[in-house]
Amino acid sequence: MSVVWPAALIMLLVGVIRSLIDAWGGRILYCSARAHISGLRHDALISLASRSPQDTQRASSGEAASVLAEQAEALLPYLLRYLPVQQRVMTLPLLIAAVTAWFSWTAALVLLFAAPLIPMFMALVGWQAKAAAEKQWVEAGAMNGFLLDRLRGLTTLRALDAVEPTAERLQYSAQSLRQRTMRVLRIAFLSSAVLELFSALGVALVAVYVGFHLLGYLNFGAWGERLSLGEGLFILLLAPTFFEPLRDLSAVWHDRASGASAIEAMARLTERGASLPERSTAPPGGALLNLYELAVQHAGKQRPAFSELSLTLQSGEHLAITGTSGCGKSTLLAAIAGLLPISAGSLSTSLKPGEIGWIGQRPHIFAGTVHANVALGRPQVDKAAVQQALVTARLQAVDQAHPRQVLGEGGIGLSGGEALRLALARIAADPSIRLILADEPTAHLDRQTAREITQALLELGRGRTLLVATHDPALAAALHRQVRLDELCQPNENVQRTELELQP
Repeated sequence: MSVVWPAALIMLLVGVIRSLIDAWGGRILYCSARAHISGLRHDALISLASRSPQDTQRASSGEAASVLAEQAEALLPYLLRYLPVQQRVMTLPLLIAAVTAWFSWTAALVLLFAAPLIPMFMALVGWQAKAAAEKQWVEAGAMNGFLLDRLRGLTTLRALDAVEPTAERLQYSAQSLRQRTMRVLRIAFLSSAVLELFSALGVALVAVYVGFHLLGYLNFGAWGERLSLGEGLFILLLAPTFFEPLRDLSAVWHDRASGASAIEAMARLTERGASLPERSTAPPGGALLNLYELAVQHAGKQRPAFSELSLTLQSGEHLAITGTSGCGKSTLLAAIAGLLPISAGSLSTSLKPGEIGWIGQRPHIFAGTVHANVALGRPQVDKAAVQQALVTARLQAVDQAHPRQVLGEGGIGLSGGEALRLALARIAADPSIRLILADEPTAHLDRQTAREITQALLELGRGRTLLVATHDPALAAALHRQVRLDELCQPNENVQRTELELQP
């Protein structure tokens, strides 16, 4: 007993120390994995924020939310479980094989012969698992995007009595996602079965060799000497340990498939697309904006929207860009605002990005208060500025436009004209804006509302520069200059050069 107790205490102490080291290492690994995932999310968000909203290659909001919220979390088990097991698989079996070879080279060869079969068949299964996981995440992203889009248009669906067909389609998408998830799980279980089979065969082959060697039927493989009973038992005890990392690899193989798909999805979000074009800051002649032989081509289009466009805009001018639909008016404003990249030519302006105000055809209203929708998180826009901006936009008498009034996503609670006035209020609240770009601000409005929007826009443009794309002759006539862009829209590939030079 005096000999057993010290050995038992030493084993207990070694076990406690090992547990503490494992806990400490696991904590460090968890913190490192969380920091890595946060970094990937940060890079993806920066990439999405820097890409143009008009970039056709940009991920939809539903897909981006699915990747950032769900698929990014799939990286956690990949980093915490799969990668450590992968490191053990690359080192521990080789170490055990070397120790086994010290006693019996035949037993070591049996282990080394059985070991590659496991990764080979698991790789074959893994390719199918990865493809199934990718399809599963694509299905989930598509369903999220579909659900988000239908929630935004729920009022329209109710008006058209299309709620039931939409619910049936959503149920079909959910059923398809369930089937793809079960397919991924079936492949994961198959990989576990393959590994268990080859692990059992490997251990059985070692046991058969050791048994027949000890019985005297196999007299080779022990460096010229017969293995003792203790050496044979030691090799048999090492054989399951040799396959233990590979068994652990089977348990986390599904994490590898999900993690690899998540890494690729995050990499796609981080890709750079259409972003803010580079600009010089010295327009010739002291102009506010100068375009020289400018060309803008949308992604996937064979011809540019316009080409070799030259335009000079002086400070304080009010310019109307007119022309038929599709001739490039909205594209021109988007390029000036920095929402589209420039294909050729140059764009020079003394304006900073924060000094350009944009009013789109359908201003987006966020879910929140009117004050939050006008301030847009700008620290210089306080309550007084918001109140004065609502007066300038002629919204002070609208009950739904009270600063504390809560609006729904997409402007639920406001009419189309009131939403446009709210967009005007966003610009009116920031006196640093020097150039206002308005894209069809009076489109789809009745005459009275269009007249009120025109008056509010002209009042807002006092002392500022206005560049308006419009089909409204009344709005165009109220501005200083008018320019037609019809000649830029050619039915063939030859786009003629047009000079649009505005003098002060």
